[in-house]
Amino acid sequence: MTTDARALIEDGDTALGIEFGSTRIKAVLIGPDHQVLASGSHGWESHLDDGLWSYSLDEVRAGLRSAYASLVDDVRDEYGLTPTTYGSIGVSGMMHGYLAFNAEGRQLAQFRTWRNTNTAEAAAEAVRATRYPPEGVRGVGSALARGARWNRVERYLQRADDELVSLFVQIESAKAVKDAKAIAATPGVDGIFIGPSDLAASMGLIGQQGHPEVVDTVQRAIAAGQEAGKKVGINAFDPALAHGYLDQGVDFILVGADVALLARQSEGLAALFIDERAGREPEAEPASY
Repeated sequence: MTTDARALIEDGDTALGIEFGSTRIKAVLIGPDHQVLASGSHGWESHLDDGLWSYSLDEVRAGLRSAYASLVDDVRDEYGLTPTTYGSIGVSGMMHGYLAFNAEGRQLAQFRTWRNTNTAEAAAEAVRATRYPPEGVRGVGSALARGARWNRVERYLQRADDELVSLFVQIESAKAVKDAKAIAATPGVDGIFIGPSDLAASMGLIGQQGHPEVVDTVQRAIAAGQEAGKKVGINAFDPALAHGYLDQGVDFILVGADVALLARQSEGLAALFIDERAGREPEAEPASY
């Protein structure tokens, strides 16, 4: 396998894939039989810029270089050579995110990410991204992927738009809350999911999800979704806030995170088998995010 892979890489009989994800830029080298030969990545975080979650073009360039360099290092470590040519290259962005340039290569707008469903127009674009032509622009190749259980769902292409795919857009900026009713009412949008943490940050109240102004804004977003007749969900780790939003009638609520649950359980086991046996008092439980 290693010898065959080495020959593929030397001959350029490979495909290089780059994906600009929300938290990582991923690079992958794939052989003709779809086997993964090498991979690399670069971690990054979007930031709020003029009311929009985005990444600067310098960050895009630096992150791309870093992810590619990580992949090259993986090839060198695994196969002892440096790739110099590829049969094809593919680049994708996060969901309906995009980078816009003119014919001269000048950037026309900030990197639009999936986190910026701030208007009804953006919601409509998200709908188009999840619908097959002629109603949308979703690629038919997705029928071979995870959403269709790798082509094991009967008549997936014909049934996806009306039966199998639902679209929930996130409301997590003050700008989005102002247009929340129109966003929720967009045909093809099945519901909204409110993110109080990023919403608070967009209001200049980072880390203060329980601030009265944030809570009031969240409640207005919930009401807007309900008025549009759509399902409404929210993230609320504080039990008091969670009960309040449940009383307001949200349809579903996230009250914990897998990483937090894993961390707390790990801390409990460490206290039981390390601290107690060493005669130490367990450390105080840190506040949950």
